[in-house]
Amino acid sequence: MFEAAEVGNTIDKATYKKAAVKIREALLNVQRELAGSKHSVVVIVAGVEGTGKPELVNLLLEWMDARGIETHSMWNPSDEERERPPYWRFWRVLPPRGRMAVFFDSWYTSPIINRVFKRTDQAEFDQELSDIADFEEMLVRENVIVLKFWMHVSKSFQKMRLKELEADKRTRWRVNKTDWQYFDKYDSFRESSEHALRKTSTSEAPWHIVEASDERYRTLTVAKTILETLSKKMEQSRGQPAIKAQPDRPKPARRNLISHLDNALKLGAKEYGGELDRLYEKINRLTRKLYEKRRSLICVFEGPDAAGKGGAIRRLIGAIDARQYTVHSVAAPTDEERVRPYLWRFWRNIPRLGRVTIFDRSWYGRVLVERIEGFCAPEDWKRAYSEINAFEEQVARFGIHVVKFWLDVTADEQLRRFNDREITPYKQYKLTEEDWRNREKFDAYTAAACDMIEKTSTEVAPWILVEANDKYWARIKILKTVCKTLEKTLEE
Repeated sequence: MFEAAEVGNTIDKATYKKAAVKIREALLNVQRELAGSKHSVVVIVAGVEGTGKPELVNLLLEWMDARGIETHSMWNPSDEERERPPYWRFWRVLPPRGRMAVFFDSWYTSPIINRVFKRTDQAEFDQELSDIADFEEMLVRENVIVLKFWMHVSKSFQKMRLKELEADKRTRWRVNKTDWQYFDKYDSFRESSEHALRKTSTSEAPWHIVEASDERYRTLTVAKTILETLSKKMEQSRGQPAIKAQPDRPKPARRNLISHLDNALKLGAKEYGGELDRLYEKINRLTRKLYEKRRSLICVFEGPDAAGKGGAIRRLIGAIDARQYTVHSVAAPTDEERVRPYLWRFWRNIPRLGRVTIFDRSWYGRVLVERIEGFCAPEDWKRAYSEINAFEEQVARFGIHVVKFWLDVTADEQLRRFNDREITPYKQYKLTEEDWRNREKFDAYTAAACDMIEKTSTEVAPWILVEANDKYWARIKILKTVCKTLEKTLEE
């Protein structure tokens, strides 16, 4: 794979100067068009050490408008980053629409290094590469242009380059023990890198292998590739009609997962009080052990309006130290959230080790309200099922247990609660015109929820269906489930 980048390509100074003037102007023009488009850009600059990656990026920032570009050197993770899944640190810095981000060290760095030093086996390495391919596919579907450059030089050239840098007092600071340690494993790095590039070079996000022994050739090759890719994408966008998002109103099957629930289940007040005290003590004790076991917990609450999600959450947090939990009430995305990939606003709220995060509505809004109300295109909510499963699997693999509750009430019980809210002054804030409008689509939401449960209830993140016509019954079932989840989590 890398042989073609060792043939000795060079560009003379005069040719370089002439081409550079035209490319700089064209890059600035396409960057201005990008700023007003629906796209963002992620540029990965990776490869062999000593190939001038920092100089290359500095020159690109000089040639383009640096105000529209962020650079990220994601080397050793911080303490904050270590306490969350590996991709959390990358999701946090994804660029908004119209901007570019350059990554020196990316989601490829750790997998390749860990494989070279045999911290992972081949199966684990392949799983990480599969995760990367899925991640980049999702980015492309979310209008992120992904450009990946691998700077390559031969082993002999790298050795010569490191010695040159080390011999010059102005540049010797750029060479350290790690660089020589990596050079000693050049062949292993080459083998693992070739494998990684083959597995993750796709039509949507291909790798560009750049011969980097000649600075001018390296610079023009990268700049031309960026220019050609962005120009092509902008041209496609200009001629592409916007996809209209249309409401989807499915009809539920006569017998389905939700209609099968027994909403006549009840719990007496005395039994409720006794169970509440017992479960409070148990949950408090178990959540205090989460950090010790390097575990975290995410609880997701979904369900129709007036299903009792808020009341159930209040009972749950009543059992947990207030310093240990966070509740996120999810509403329509903000302007900041709209200009980034859909899951961005949820990734950034992943809990650190030892904590509990509760989502009052969640990422499932895409396959529920956005589907029903037509807030996204059909292909967006249809692909969301697999993207959500991948998200939850990554979170669970890190040691964060995800438990998801669907609180169900019948249409008659929902109407009774709406009427109660309407006539009770301190409950009136809970009832809006939107609640009444959503009630007209009760069956469509039920059908969408059945699809959601069927496609996203997995071994690592199962859905718990809660019969919620009786609030006492629902709350105790939820607390018991949280107890069992915590016990299982702490035993692993």
